[in-house]
Amino acid sequence: MPELPEVEVTRIGLADRLRGARVQAVHVGSPLRWPLGVTARALHDLEIGELARRGKYIWMPLAAGARKGGLLWHLGMSGSLTLHERAAPPRGRHDHFELVSSAGTLRLTDPRRFGAVLWSESIDADPARRLLASLGAEPFDPRFTAPALYAGCKRRRCSIKAALLAGDIIVGAGNIYACEALFRAGIDPRTRCHRLSLARCERLLIALREVLSEAVALGGSTLRDFRDADGSAGEFQVNARVYGREGQPCVQCGTPVRRVVQAQRSTFLCAHCQTR
Repeated sequence: MPELPEVEVTRIGLADRLRGARVQAVHVGSPLRWPLGVTARALHDLEIGELARRGKYIWMPLAAGARKGGLLWHLGMSGSLTLHERAAPPRGRHDHFELVSSAGTLRLTDPRRFGAVLWSESIDADPARRLLASLGAEPFDPRFTAPALYAGCKRRRCSIKAALLAGDIIVGAGNIYACEALFRAGIDPRTRCHRLSLARCERLLIALREVLSEAVALGGSTLRDFRDADGSAGEFQVNARVYGREGQPCVQCGTPVRRVVQAQRSTFLCAHCQTR
């Protein structure tokens, strides 16, 4: 599933190339998670502004004179966005949304069709506002501090891994990145949130930022479907220290990495380096 690093890699790859481009045509294929909300023709001639990311959503502002709004994009479980700056190849059966612009053809490919593209009059108006309202803090927001993470954890009785995946305290830590950050912070993923000290929350926030920064720099993770805006796979999974390394020696102490199941998701940890 594309997580925050994959979405940020996509945004970075598209932002400069699409800024200022004009929408020339829109093609809607098989239905996605939610309807577009406007006719395809209503998007023609609108100019693309500065792409932004909130959690795992990309906001594409569109405007022409008094007409203003934007598209909120979500890659779902298996989606990717590719920009074809020259002639685009024929649409395939998994290409469900296409925005043709003066900068090229932006195509959403999503085998499972859990992705979405929907119109909103602004990012602060429904439906965008409603979809973004429950998201936690952005991990790189300097206003989000270790005491804020500590306060959020104190209210929770679930495991810290589950809290990270929920995304209502802090966004961005999908399964791979939660495993990796907890390993770097020396925290057993089964530790109950309310038992974490402020010092451990500080180590965890530092680790989360390190892991997510490295993932963005390496183009995200590609386990199956994800590709960036140019069609390239991510490489972070190759450098993972615990994720997917069951039975292999821990890179820090040599103890075999364990795999446990939490809420039907695989969790990887070193029982020696990570404590409750």
